[in-house]
Formats: sequence, structure tokens, C-alpha cells
Amino acid sequence: MTIKKTAGQFELLGQRRFLPFFITQFFGAFNDNVFKNSLIILIAFQGAEFVETNSDILINIAAALFILPFFLFSATAGQWIDKYEKSKSIRVIKLLEVVIMSLAAYAFMQGYIVMLIALLFLMGAQSTFFGPAKYSYIPQHLKVTELVEGNAWVQMGTFVAILLGTVLGGVLIAQEQGRQYVAYAIISFAIAGYLSSRFIPITPSLNEGMKINWNVFAETYRNIKFLKSNRTVFLSVLGVSWFWFLGATYLVQLPNYTKTTLGGNEQVVTLLLTLFTVGIGTGSLLCNWLSGKKVEIGLVPFGSIGLTLFGIDLYFSQPDILPSITLGLSEFLSGGNLRLIIDVVMIGFFGGLYIVPLMALIQQRSDPEHMSRVIAGNNIINALLMVLSAIVAITVLSLGYSIAQLFLLVAILNVLVAAYIYSLVPEFFMRFMVWLLIHSVYHVKAKGLDNIPEEGPAVLVCNHVSFVDALIIAGCIRRPVRFVMYYKIFNLPILHFIFKTAKTIPIAGRYEDEALLKKAFVDIDEALADGDLVCIFPEGKLTADGEMNTFRDGVEKIIEQRAVSVIPMALQGLWGSAFSRQKSNIFYRLFKGFKSSIGLVVGDLVEPQQISAKMLQDKVQDLHNI
Repeated sequence: MTIKKTAGQFELLGQRRFLPFFITQFFGAFNDNVFKNSLIILIAFQGAEFVETNSDILINIAAALFILPFFLFSATAGQWIDKYEKSKSIRVIKLLEVVIMSLAAYAFMQGYIVMLIALLFLMGAQSTFFGPAKYSYIPQHLKVTELVEGNAWVQMGTFVAILLGTVLGGVLIAQEQGRQYVAYAIISFAIAGYLSSRFIPITPSLNEGMKINWNVFAETYRNIKFLKSNRTVFLSVLGVSWFWFLGATYLVQLPNYTKTTLGGNEQVVTLLLTLFTVGIGTGSLLCNWLSGKKVEIGLVPFGSIGLTLFGIDLYFSQPDILPSITLGLSEFLSGGNLRLIIDVVMIGFFGGLYIVPLMALIQQRSDPEHMSRVIAGNNIINALLMVLSAIVAITVLSLGYSIAQLFLLVAILNVLVAAYIYSLVPEFFMRFMVWLLIHSVYHVKAKGLDNIPEEGPAVLVCNHVSFVDALIIAGCIRRPVRFVMYYKIFNLPILHFIFKTAKTIPIAGRYEDEALLKKAFVDIDEALADGDLVCIFPEGKLTADGEMNTFRDGVEKIIEQRAVSVIPMALQGLWGSAFSRQKSNIFYRLFKGFKSSIGLVVGDLVEPQQISAKMLQDKVQDLHNI
């Protein structure tokens, strides 16, 4: 059994359960990009010396060949990783990388571009097997509260590796003996990755008895069918795959975009790729801080909005006229390209905010025994979208459109794809609205969140101060919460959409709607039976004077039906805000409440046999007075 100890974000990098794995995946991504960027720049700027094929077409063929194995072999890879111990599997994969890079080194030294493009297929095959191992390793060694941290480090590390590999590949290939330097580098880094993999701790298989289906096509079909059985996970996978469609389009086209649209040389290519990956790495690492140590899918719509806005602006920020001379780094930086540079950085930044929560959500809501196959299914769809990216690029460019127009097209398509996914899973948009509320309107300080169990049923009880109490609580707690709410608040315009999406349980008084009251208790019991957190406001109504109303006995009836633990909580600082029932001027309350500090204090768990409404009210009052 894997032991999971809680650690802070930077502490993870000092622990054996994470550091060797992090270094191994870092070297893998780093070496891939030394090789790929060296080859792409070699084709774009020196390809005519070795082959006669148009460089635009050759670059897109190379990109398609690298990702084709993900489509062909991911289903088999997922089974293999699920069946066998992961640290040994990773070592085998990294040893294969050493062999492939040795062949690539020879091809670089001889100038065999066709052979190098063919080797991209083998590199893709090696990466196909590493992906499921990489993302299924994380939830096996990290706690749920560390998933965003771990994924943020991995995404940040991956894109820093892309950055450094891209820079080094560009710098090395531009030298007089560039092909030889690249050859020595890729062998050295492949060996370094293998050596670091030998320190990865044992990660037992969770499904040793599984029989591998070697029929690639049948298993691929079965994998996709399995993915679709969990709707939220499947749509999150679609969102991840769309990100790789966008990312592949930008990364593959940037070298020729720099040459044909901006008039820049290899140094400018390296700068723009560096800025793009710095943006992604920064956005990824900021996710942990913005999400408050929980899987905050509200950042996903925020990320997609940024991707669209800055993607469209990238088209309008291109120069009107191609420079008459090839621009070096200093000429480009002094040539009024600041707006374009900001666009490239921000596209990467919002891409990081978009991808990290989605990957953490997939890991959180997938069955651990099938995790590698879920990641493999993700890789299949990723590959399909990345192949589609290459096909779309080849088609658009073959029709005579520019790379800038291609970038505009994918930015507009991003609006349509995002709208489609969020319409199918409104939870994303609901979380986005909650995130905006607690980060733009209020400054929330939460204490005692560790008192809430990571899994299993519990009843949360809290004082009721404002119309947005549920949103504040939902935005602070790391797990999804089912709220029990007075039906008139539940039916408020705009907020009704959020409450309904969050599966809120409406309730009414006995003399208002007895049928709805009975149904509410049935729904509460079913939610607890399913292992959910259920939050109730025992006062039954909002406070009219800032003081707590008497707790009703509904919580006692809930516990009589199903004996689960109860966790008292208290909201602080919301009385007098625009969303409370204070009688002062609404505009004054809006001004006073904007960016005001409010608090959520979570108390210790109370066992069911100790429960009474009076005792819980006293505990909530004590927490409120802290």
C-alpha cells in the first residue's frame, strides 16, 4: 500500500515519492524538445540543403508522425501500465529512449532528415507509454489535497523543460557544428533521465490480474467507450484534448510564422517559443495558489476566455508589412512588437490555468484501478485532436491562407468548443461564477478546512447570514457540497442556475409545502448514502438583525435517519453586505462590501450520538465569535 503524507507545495520537491519522478519526466520533456525543435528549425531554415520538399508541409508531416503512435498504441499502453509495477515500467521506457536517441544522434550527424522524421514516430511511441505511467503515478502517491499541487508542478516542470529544451535546441542547431552538438546533447539527456528513473519508489499495480488485449483497434474502441461512462471525466478529457489541439497549432506553426510573417530569424523563433512556454508554466504554477489546494474547475472557463481574447488579438498585432531584412533578436525587440509579445505570453498563461484543473479533475474522479487506461483514453483523443490540428493546418495553408489567419481561426473555434463543453457540464461555469464571487467581491479567509474529511458522508451545519452563503462555502471547501436551501432562495434569478447545477436540495416549511419538505429529507438521506457532504442552515432563514436565529431540529431528524458525523461551521463578516438583509442603503452596502474580508471557520467533527440542535448552535456561535 502506498503511504501518502501531506506536504506543502515546495516540500513535494524534497521528497522521494515525488522528486525522482519529477526529474525523470522533466528530462523526458526536455530531451523531446531539444530534438523536435532542432529538427523543426533544421527543416525550416536549412532543409533545402537536404530535401526538396516544401518546409511547411514537411514540418506538419513531422508533427503528425510524432503524435500518430498516441492514437495507435495508447490503449495497449494503458493496459500495460495498469497491469505492471510502475517504477519498473518507467525504467524500461526510459531505456528505450536511450536507444532511440542514439539512432537520432547518428541521423543528425549524417544530415538524414528523412530518418529523423521517421524516428519521431518511435519517440512518439515511447511517449505513448510514458504518459499513462506519468499521470497514474501522481494520484497513487499524492493525497487528494495535493493533486493540484502535484499537477501544477508537473505541468510547470513540463513546460519549463519545453522552454529550456526549445531554447537549447534552437541555440545548438544554429551553431556551425550544430548537428553534432545536438547529437551529443540528446544522448546525454536520455541517459540522465534513465538514471533518475532508478530512484522512483516502487508503485504497485492496482490490477495485476488484468489480461492485456493486444487487439489495438478493439481495445481503443473499448477504451473510448469506457471513458464515456463517466460523463464529467469524458468531457474533461475532451477539454484537455482541445488544449493540445491549440497548443500543437501554436508550437508547430510558430517557427514558420516567425519567418514568413514577422521576418525573424532562429533567435526570434526561440524567443517566442520561450515566451509561450513561460506563460504556460507560470499559469500552471499559479493554479495551486488560485485554487486554494482544491480542484478548482472554475479556473477552466477563465482560462478559455483568456485563450480566445489573446488568440484573436495575436492576429491583429501582426506587422502590416514584412520587414525587408531578416530581423535578429535585438531588431525584433526594438521594432514595436510588445503587443504581440504580450499576446504570446498570455495565450500560454491562460492555457496553464485551463489545463491543470482539468487534469486534476480527471485524476480525482476516475477509478484508481483504471487510471492508466483513463489517461490512455485521454492520450488517444489528444492524439486524434493533434493529428486533426496538423490536417487543419495543412489544409488551411494549402488553400493559400496565412499562418496568422490559421491562429485567428483556432481562437474563434475555441469559443465554440468551450461553449459546447460548458453547456453539457454546467458545473464548470457554475464554479467559475463562484470563483469570481469569492476572488473579486470578497477576500475570504478560511480556517479549519482540514477538519472536513477527504471522503465519506458528513453533515455540515452553518449560520445563515446572506443570500450567497452557499456560494462562499462551496468556494472554500475542497469537495463538492450538496446544500439544503430554503426554496425561495433556491429559486432566485441567476443564482437558481448555480444552485441547481450544484445539485442543491430545496426545502420548505411544513405549512408552506409539506410534500417538498418530505422530499428534501429523502434527498438528503440519499445524498449521505452516496457518500456526499450535505450542508444545512439549521436556522431555516436568513438573520434579520445579524444575530443567530434558533437552530431547528431538522439536523436531529437527519441523523436519526442516517448516523453520520456533523461538522459545525461559522461565516463571519457577511452581515451588512449587499447580499444580507441589513436595511441600510443598497449602494452603501455594495461599496462597503466590495473586497471586504470575510471568514469561514470550520470546527471539529462531532460524532452522531452527541448531536442536538442546541449543542450545535452553541458550537457555531463559539466559532463565529473567534
